[in-house]
Amino acid sequence: MARSTLNVFVPTAAFGLAIGATVFFAFGAASGSGVEIPAASVGGAPVASEAAVSTESEATPAEVLPFDLNAAVAADTTDAEFPMVLSGDRFVARARTAAAIDDDPEVKSTVDKALRWLAKEQAPNGAWNQDLGYKFNDSYNITGKARPHVGVTALALMAFLSGGHLPGRGPYGKTVEKGTDYILSCVDAQDGYIAFEGSRMYSHAFATLFLAEILGMTHRADVKEKLQLAVNLTAASQNERGSWRYEPHSPESDMSITVCQVMALRAARNVGIRVNKKVIDNAYDYVIRSAERSGSERGGFHYQEKERTRTSFALTAAGVATLHNTGNYDQPLIRAGIEYLKREVPDIYSRYKGHYFYWYGNYYAAQVFFTASDPSNPSADLWSSFYWKTIRKQLLDMKQQSVDGSVYWKNTVGPGDAFATSVAAIILQIPYQFLPIFQR
Repeated sequence: MARSTLNVFVPTAAFGLAIGATVFFAFGAASGSGVEIPAASVGGAPVASEAAVSTESEATPAEVLPFDLNAAVAADTTDAEFPMVLSGDRFVARARTAAAIDDDPEVKSTVDKALRWLAKEQAPNGAWNQDLGYKFNDSYNITGKARPHVGVTALALMAFLSGGHLPGRGPYGKTVEKGTDYILSCVDAQDGYIAFEGSRMYSHAFATLFLAEILGMTHRADVKEKLQLAVNLTAASQNERGSWRYEPHSPESDMSITVCQVMALRAARNVGIRVNKKVIDNAYDYVIRSAERSGSERGGFHYQEKERTRTSFALTAAGVATLHNTGNYDQPLIRAGIEYLKREVPDIYSRYKGHYFYWYGNYYAAQVFFTASDPSNPSADLWSSFYWKTIRKQLLDMKQQSVDGSVYWKNTVGPGDAFATSVAAIILQIPYQFLPIFQR
């Protein structure tokens, strides 16, 4: 096997591996009370309690060390004081997918330059300034020009996390730290709504998702407190249909916003935040009802379930990602949805290149194609055999170069270029699997 070197975060006070520390928590099991709690093991090995894990990581800051894959796979961690997070097979599999970046100089260089561009675009307050607004059909109505954007800030920070960059550590430690503090400052101390100048539930969901990832990596008490508030707001805002809309407590439904909330809730639950299981179950049922089961659009997901509105690549990618993320891998709608997405991949590029629909759709489609199997050929790897070669070419062809050599992507319709660049950087770094939502 070829030698591969990764940057892995290793606590200095105990033997062990922490590849994106959120994976210390399994994808939660339900308790009898209806509140979901994190499982007590990962990969068959017992995991220390949250207090035990955080004691070591907080007392002794982690070092960023070059990691020898061959030595790690060969290591016997059965009796280790600090259990190995991933089994040998999963660790090798992750290293192989990471090699798609490390062994591709053009992609690796592009990602490095994109993160450099994002870092220089960060405002002094830690936010990324973009156009506030909302989509209307194929357009984007701007309500505030170049203002601090909570949702885009969360996505930009996740682009750094996707490459293993943590608050206060490494070349982008200050960038992530400032951004995290900005997100925390936007959490309403009374109701938990994460917003600024009229931003909507989209932004709240992406910010909640980001805080869940940060909590898993840092175990910060202030993050945990505000994340719980944000989750409480999300749960309280779910309507009778099991859905959400642009504003908290709206009686109307919206597939795209619902998906964002579900992803955030599951990420929060995975790091020990209290989430009522009924909230997730009701949202899951809503997503199921939004699927098209017949005709030429079979496998697609509708914008609004009640009105049987349009299906689209972006909505279907979001719907399939949600179903797959809930662990229902054999759900027939997933198989039909993947076939729908495979048909639509060329069209979304030709019709919406640079558009909000392109970036939002591929943000979720990338998760589906990386984690799911091909329904028409279960032994095939959807990512490497179908999606990666296509999205890689598209993103490399679309990139723009600044005068200082950094790289960004244009967002022709939507919040702005920081939004597009964040999504592009996230997609290109998915093979690293640092974030749980990108883990196979």
